[in-house]
Amino acid sequence: MADAFRLALIAHDEKKVDLVAFSAQHEVFLSGCDIVSTGTTGGQVQEACPALSIRRVKSGPLGGDQQIGALIAEGKIDAVVFFVDPLTPMPHDVDVKALMRLAIVYDIPLALNRASAEILLQHAHR
Repeated sequence: MADAFRLALIAHDEKKVDLVAFSAQHEVFLSGCDIVSTGTTGGQVQEACPALSIRRVKSGPLGGDQQIGALIAEGKIDAVVFFVDPLTPMPHDVDVKALMRLAIVYDIPLALNRASAEILLQHAHR
């Protein structure tokens, strides 16, 4: 049997509701994935989708983005879904940029909104 698809789920505060709705819509597919998520986001997704097994790291501002970046560098993440809020300044913007940089460096698919996340999951279904 093939290894589970390893997916990181992250969302800025103003986008958490959207990521929870996205996760609920795709719960059947996501239930077969190895999911890692930043703290608060992972908790909200877990609450809405109790069938999912989610490994939670620290919240983004407390180092969670960096923890997921390290997993990317270690080859332990296949794709990232990161619902970004482009309209709200982030105090940990440098961490977000570092995470995105690592996804680019290691050629990891990075979906930054629902439209690109839908395409990513369609491709992952194959």
